[in-house]
Amino acid sequence: AVELSRRHPIASWLCAMLHCFGSYILADLLLGEPLIDYFSNNSSILLASAVWYLIFFCPLDLFYKCVCFLPVKLIFVAMKEVVRVRKIAVGIHHAHHHYHHGWFVMIATGWVKGSGVALMSNFEQLLRGVWKPETNEILHMSFPTKASLYGAILFTLQQTRWLPVSKASLIFIFTMFMVSCKVFLTATHSHSSPFDALEGYICPVLFGSACGGDHHHDNHGGSHSGGGPGAQHSAMPAKSKEELSEGSRKKKAKKAD
Repeated sequence: AVELSRRHPIASWLCAMLHCFGSYILADLLLGEPLIDYFSNNSSILLASAVWYLIFFCPLDLFYKCVCFLPVKLIFVAMKEVVRVRKIAVGIHHAHHHYHHGWFVMIATGWVKGSGVALMSNFEQLLRGVWKPETNEILHMSFPTKASLYGAILFTLQQTRWLPVSKASLIFIFTMFMVSCKVFLTATHSHSSPFDALEGYICPVLFGSACGGDHHHDNHGGSHSGGGPGAQHSAMPAKSKEELSEGSRKKKAKKAD
């Protein structure tokens, strides 16, 4: 990232803007609104540009070192999760105005509002001249991406009156959950997810075991089926040899008689 900012500052700046406003771009794309609409907010663009410049070009990397100082970093992490939950709730409320009964549209909009930066990671890599399709966020979801999806489902149920909880209460509860989990994971330098244990029980029940068992079964059956004809072919020549040898012995016995 540092080398990119020195050699290609425009590409580095565009990547930074995607990290800041990627969720808004994806939400506008889903709802058919102008993708560049949020860039009309001059104060937000200038603030994001100032942070980008200080991160990469501040003398002695003082700004970066201050932000990476763990107590300061935990404060920013907590603030980010507060903003994330608010963006999910606002995205679902916005989608509800366009599609009153479109549950999947509301869930998708809330999801990209909460984790749009991660979902656009492959496109951001292209701006940096890197292509790593194996790092697709949908294939390997991080905790914020999963939490945004589950939160979007909860807020959609609340928006459609299927969850008997007020929006303010749900925002408070989900915000405390997100802040607690993310601060703990950051403080302990852990990359695990609080959902791993729950998914370990639910996923095998809903989606079955991995396909390795079936593949092994197929290979095992194939080996039997492959071995069957082979055994038959190997047995048949052996049988024919025995018959030939027996026939030759009978002919010799007749000649001797």
